[in-house]
Amino acid sequence: MNKTLKIVLMVLLAAGLLVLPFLFKNYRVFQFNLVLVYAVAVLGLNLLTGFNGQISLGHGAFYAVGAYAAAMLMSMAGWPYWATLPVSALVCFILGFLMGFPALRLGGHYLALATFAFALAVPQLLKYKKIEHLTGGVQGIVLSKPDAPFEFRFLNQPLSADRWLYFFTLIVAALMFLIAWNLLRGRIGRALIAIRDHPIAATAMGINLPLFKSMAFGVSAAFTGVAGGLGAICVAFVSPDSFTVFLSITFLVGVVVGGLASIPGAIFGAAFIQFVPNIADEISKSAPWAIYGAVLILLMYLMPSGVMGLLRSLWARLRPAPARG
Repeated sequence: MNKTLKIVLMVLLAAGLLVLPFLFKNYRVFQFNLVLVYAVAVLGLNLLTGFNGQISLGHGAFYAVGAYAAAMLMSMAGWPYWATLPVSALVCFILGFLMGFPALRLGGHYLALATFAFALAVPQLLKYKKIEHLTGGVQGIVLSKPDAPFEFRFLNQPLSADRWLYFFTLIVAALMFLIAWNLLRGRIGRALIAIRDHPIAATAMGINLPLFKSMAFGVSAAFTGVAGGLGAICVAFVSPDSFTVFLSITFLVGVVVGGLASIPGAIFGAAFIQFVPNIADEISKSAPWAIYGAVLILLMYLMPSGVMGLLRSLWARLRPAPARG
């Protein structure tokens, strides 16, 4: 693919993303917002699991912490919604970095169980009576969606709160994907992959395993915390029951469906976890999760390497063979 074609495709993609929210009603735009939110969360988990080889079943807890950090700052301290996201990232980075220390001694399914316990504990802690004045207890915290800072109409559609949040979420998601891309294409990315593939060889090459594994956990949690903050802003409500352990499993499903160790795969994984349950519910009201499970099994059978693995295989087949001299 030559450079000119890449530029044309990028311009068309950008134009499509900018026009998209004006082609649909507010509820569908709200769903697109959640796709972007989940894409950031799945990307964060993929940094840890796909690129560093550490299995986590607790990222729903980091998502919850990021959401509550943003919600409490907005509802109690009166912070503007955009200013809460760095705090969500920082709090989750610290928690993730601390979680990285047990990961130094645990691996594989042992680490998965430890993070699973973390995901079970956080929703219960959010209901703890001694901090109900902060978290709202089982009732949660109700927020207000921010209005657009200016009036604008396109295709006879106003810039509603959901449409404004779409553009805000799109900007934040694009920034997070850019950070991940720059992080992984350099020395840090090579070190993370080396630790995943050959930890003993990585140590022999001078890579500090404790530091990099803990940092990987911290950065991954920070990404998911930003997603949680965005989710709180877009949904305008947080409660402990919204962040069950099933959310952590859902994020892992998104990673696998999109493709392990793939940055663009996070978008496909997020679209899957947002839309497939709704489609399954429309197909069968009595057994939607049976439909969801069948679709997931079928996808894993057809695309064992995820969506991005399938796209890479198709591109390798369709790409013209190099000329032989």
